[in-house]
Amino acid sequence: MKKTIISLLLAAATAMPACAGGLLDNLVYNLRFGYSIGGTAPMGMPATIRSMDKYTLSPNFNLGLGVYRDITEHWGVSTGLFLENKGMKVDATVKNYHMAIVHGGQRLDGNFTGGVNMDVEQWMLTLPIQATYSFNRNLHLKLGPYLSYVRSHKFTGYAYDGYIRVGDPTGAKVEIGSDAGSRGTYDFSDDMRSWQFGMLLGVDWYFHKHWGAFADLSWGFTDIFHESFDTIDQNLYPIYGTIGISYRIK
Repeated sequence: MKKTIISLLLAAATAMPACAGGLLDNLVYNLRFGYSIGGTAPMGMPATIRSMDKYTLSPNFNLGLGVYRDITEHWGVSTGLFLENKGMKVDATVKNYHMAIVHGGQRLDGNFTGGVNMDVEQWMLTLPIQATYSFNRNLHLKLGPYLSYVRSHKFTGYAYDGYIRVGDPTGAKVEIGSDAGSRGTYDFSDDMRSWQFGMLLGVDWYFHKHWGAFADLSWGFTDIFHESFDTIDQNLYPIYGTIGISYRIK
């Protein structure tokens, strides 16, 4: 399925100029630089996550080249290639949250109650294929799928100030402290996917012949972890909003 999606998107990207009329000189290029805010989260807040206590902004920059082509007076197509980071740092309070940690040199798998710190970082190359609707030359709405190749990824953190029931909710209770020597750590970076697929909604507005602003909302449809990964019960999806500036080359 993954290979089919990749093949279809790459074929669409290659064929887009031809579908738009085959006139390459009518393409419009723009340089884009943005900043993203969001998180990697389950669809709906599970009962095991009691509260989100702290959210720290990450350097989620987005840089790339966009390409736009009119098809009719109002409709067109847009694509491009973007280097972006989707990261977050959060602290949460959980209860009976299934996870695996390393504590005192020993791996413990079970249900944890207490505080959890998460540090997620994903650097990726993203290819969107979007239909566009133009109200005029300077205002465009965009909607379509995107495909991302994750070049580097990290999912690390620690559990603290609580306890873990090993094996199941009635298993042996192990106390977890709050300082570096007594808390439990985890690193799930090697279990993360290299390919992601999702939907991108956005708007472009040019307030000058060349300069403009944009806002995008991306919603991932694929869990950031491999299908075989079951240490965390919930599937986690990247959901990010991006605002930025653009420079229309042509």
